[in-house]
Amino acid sequence: MSTPNTPTKNTNAWSTKQLVTMALMCAIGVLLSFIEFPLLPGVTWLKFDASNMPAMVSGFAFGPGAGVAVGILTAIIHGLLMADFTGALMNVLTVTCFVLPAAIIYKKKRTAAIGGLVLSIIAAMAGAVVGNLIVTPMWLGVPFEAVTAMIIPILIPFNLLKGLLNAVLTLVIYKSISNLITPKKDQT
Repeated sequence: MSTPNTPTKNTNAWSTKQLVTMALMCAIGVLLSFIEFPLLPGVTWLKFDASNMPAMVSGFAFGPGAGVAVGILTAIIHGLLMADFTGALMNVLTVTCFVLPAAIIYKKKRTAAIGGLVLSIIAAMAGAVVGNLIVTPMWLGVPFEAVTAMIIPILIPFNLLKGLLNAVLTLVIYKSISNLITPKKDQT
């Protein structure tokens, strides 16, 4: 308990500026989630959108928790707006798998961003495959055998390409805005 003359310590994990920036990244992520297009010919139901990029930028700027929070909120908001529970569930799984490895690695060693992103691409691809094996048969009624038949020719290439595009966008965008959202004096 503090007395009137004793200053209290702020125990919040994120500053007001960080929270506002994270909210902005969420809004950008939601907007980007509506700009989607197929990556593989003949597989029009799997579409790429760049909504994972703001989550990864937040993860690099403010840590893994911030990146995952932005990614999950973006996925939930998009799912609510589109009334797509299954898509939101898959997006929560894949964005968590995408953001966590690179953000954790980047927090420990700032020069390892590319290595972290490579690991994140692989983790997100694995998460998407596992998620499809569980979620697609349970909620969408697609036979398990049909999902397993799609793993090598469709799911792995799509998710690797999606991860690669999100990683490249993250590198380009984060490099451009890193000093605006986390000034050099705050980059430890």
